[in-house]
Amino acid sequence: MKHKIIIAGLIISSLFSSCQQFEDDYLESPAQSTLDAALIFSTPGLAKGAIDGIKVPFAETNSYRGRFLPYYGLNTDTEWYNTSQTAGDKADLCVYDAKPGNTEMNTTNNAYSMMFSGIERANVCIKGIRQYGNPTPGSEMGQLLGEALTLRAIYYADLIKAWGDVPARFEPITSETLYLPKTSRDILYKQLIADLGEASELVAWPNQTSYTNTVEHVNKAFVKAFRARLAMVASGYQQYPDGVRRSTDPELSVAKMYALALSETRSVIASGSAHLESTFEGLWRKYNEENTTAGGESLWELPFADGRGRMLFTFAVKHTAASDQFQANGANRGGVAGPLPTVFYDYDQVDTRRDVTCVPYKYGAATNNIAKQELGTLDTWYFGKYRYEWMKRYVTSTNDDGVNKMYMRYAEVLLIAAEAANELEGPGSAMPYLKEVRRRSFPSASQAVKVDAYVDALTSKEAMFNALVTENKYEFTGEMERKQNLIRWNLLKAKLDEAKTKMAALSARTGEYADVPTTLYYKFKADNVSIDIYGLNRGENVNPGATYTAVTWTWTGTTADAKVNSLYKTGVNPDNRQFWPIWQVFIDGSNGQLKNDYGF
Repeated sequence: MKHKIIIAGLIISSLFSSCQQFEDDYLESPAQSTLDAALIFSTPGLAKGAIDGIKVPFAETNSYRGRFLPYYGLNTDTEWYNTSQTAGDKADLCVYDAKPGNTEMNTTNNAYSMMFSGIERANVCIKGIRQYGNPTPGSEMGQLLGEALTLRAIYYADLIKAWGDVPARFEPITSETLYLPKTSRDILYKQLIADLGEASELVAWPNQTSYTNTVEHVNKAFVKAFRARLAMVASGYQQYPDGVRRSTDPELSVAKMYALALSETRSVIASGSAHLESTFEGLWRKYNEENTTAGGESLWELPFADGRGRMLFTFAVKHTAASDQFQANGANRGGVAGPLPTVFYDYDQVDTRRDVTCVPYKYGAATNNIAKQELGTLDTWYFGKYRYEWMKRYVTSTNDDGVNKMYMRYAEVLLIAAEAANELEGPGSAMPYLKEVRRRSFPSASQAVKVDAYVDALTSKEAMFNALVTENKYEFTGEMERKQNLIRWNLLKAKLDEAKTKMAALSARTGEYADVPTTLYYKFKADNVSIDIYGLNRGENVNPGATYTAVTWTWTGTTADAKVNSLYKTGVNPDNRQFWPIWQVFIDGSNGQLKNDYGF
């Protein structure tokens, strides 16, 4: 049963009522408390309500729910906005050409503002609990302080991921600090990494307490894993105002940050408090079923109530009908983005992740409320990780589906451990972690070759690193984590250009895609809804018989197709557009303190 963020009216009104202190104020600032902070933050039940209040901005209309999650991270070498070739502000957010006045984003209640609103709520809670709550490791107030520190770090990590340098706000706003300039992200990273170190000492492991028996609350495994992720990002390549480079801060060196990441991931692994689900499909069925029990693969999920959130609404296998046997979420839900067409053909044919991740069909018009699967075209695929048909709940809202965002999972812990171990200790130390990920991905009959022999052959650091870059692709396509990883590996433009070349070859059936069939054959299975497809695999070119219907399987364009070239905007260098600009409304309302870099 999903947890709902329910906050006592007294607490929410007294601590977090939004007001506009000045006409040009770009942050939602909390009003002066009318309830004694000493009472709230010395009483666990009241303090918990305040902590839940930190999560409210996640679900605001133009925050994570409808703006950040649907757009950030698209257009990599694995994922894209399915109508990237269509001119407009939505596509511009994905094709590395967003402008400060982007109409989808340039509003005062946008994700940028909502993230700072969440940070301010966290700041109030952190200050109050430190002052009045006696937060000690293992105590209820300690858990709540650790959660507040972690939620603040989540908001800040996502701000940095999308916008680069942003103002540093680690205390509640005062009239003197209402307007602040941007702070170097190096300073922010160091603060967040320190905060997460403190939080990891305060919070419990998954299922160690009743509070941590759900992945909608912060636990020690997630905090340590998230700290490891931030350490890798902080030491990686990224665009600074003076160019793409690693940080020059010695505290954020590769040696120090990779050592921290390796220590934290090994701590999570050794704890036994999380694990890979037994099958890849089982993981995603569990996710769509909204099973939020802690202790499995999901480490923490951004929580949405049933009537908020748009993960399936945006990313699910497309449903054409406004309602059918699986959903009543409205017409043409899902399918906004999908895997690049090459991804399915890049997987090993027996990799069990392939058919879960890449779906070539949608659900068509409904007859008597029953919709059937329909094949599309080669250039439009859907993310199979998100499926209404795997839900246990029938969605009736026409605006939201309420399914959580899985923010981090245990497979990433293993791959971070492998990458850090490879860098610091060599490929031999990385091999067990990579093998564990691949062992879940291949049937037992294939593991001697696809797992053991494959990994054992990666005897150089370079070979292991390249294999990990590829493994991240196969494991995480559709989770929109790839963009930040390509940036930190300094591979963004190189991989995008490689993807464009590969897509052109696929559309023309040349080079490595010469054996991809041009005709698919399908028939309906016994349920008369699902289709059995022949011809998707390389080399399947023989007509399977009269019971099948043939469909031309071609790209809807030419080799030099506009859609291929729209992976990023023509004339734009993605390495110089790693971040979105700060939107104009916030520049104008900053009292001259904020500006855009990177040529915006």
